[in-house]
Amino acid sequence: MFQHLIIPLDGSTLAESVLPTASALAQTLDAKVTLLHIIERNPPEEIHGERHLTSEHEALVYLRRVAEHVFPENLQVETHVHSSEQKDVARSIVDHANEFGTDLVAMCTHGRGGLRTWFFGSIAQQVVSIGKTPVLLVQPGKMDRILSFVCRRLLVPVDGDPGHEEGLQVAVRLAKVCQANLHLLMVVHTFSTLPAEQAATATLLPGATSEMLDMTEESAQTYLQRLHEQISETSIEVTSEVQRGDPAKLIASAAERVRADLIVVGTHGKAGMEAFWSGSMAPKISRRSHVPLLLVPVHVKP
Repeated sequence: MFQHLIIPLDGSTLAESVLPTASALAQTLDAKVTLLHIIERNPPEEIHGERHLTSEHEALVYLRRVAEHVFPENLQVETHVHSSEQKDVARSIVDHANEFGTDLVAMCTHGRGGLRTWFFGSIAQQVVSIGKTPVLLVQPGKMDRILSFVCRRLLVPVDGDPGHEEGLQVAVRLAKVCQANLHLLMVVHTFSTLPAEQAATATLLPGATSEMLDMTEESAQTYLQRLHEQISETSIEVTSEVQRGDPAKLIASAAERVRADLIVVGTHGKAGMEAFWSGSMAPKISRRSHVPLLLVPVHVKP
């Protein structure tokens, strides 16, 4: 399971929202933690209303203070400041994750505002998009919710494609370590909730589309039953359901209904307008739910 977490911090209180969740997960997994700060080239004077860290010394002092006050003594916590000024902070985070051999990046879903931050915040989205390491995203929110993080129930949306099951595989391993249970959810679109590209075809062939959606729901039940049986053999408690409608809305409502502590999603990591037009679920889920989101890169074989 995850053995080494890297946590990028920019010095702001907002970015620190990820720390309680990351600390709790690291303790559960007995994982090493690296706190990272990237010195930006031509940084703004303030970030999220606070003075930006611009020198190696003050960044190192800051990271060491966080390590001392947030994490328990039994955890191995290291600090690293990349002092060479970087224009592409996201790429630098990914490069450090690869260099240090980390297997999970933990970040807060904040950004600098405007169109650049419509998906998680520009830096977090780019890390998801260009990296191959799973990313844990925590939304800033009510501190009591953040501080009470446990890992007892995982919600795992699946799409019926066996080639996209990396997220499920990670969730199963995490459930074993955390002694958690799983709730599998597969959402089948209705005619009115189809993504833009499919909706155009549906308008031309409404009858055929309705039949296809009915067949998809039947296939979803069969697919989930197979997964249910496979996971049950591992002694993990698992429940499953098929819903029809808007996937992001139903995933967010299911997370609240089943009291999920974590949503685990396989993602292609599409960025920018490509993600917008493809109807990628991860950003839509993040906007609707305050439950931490674990994004697992899906590696599609040619």
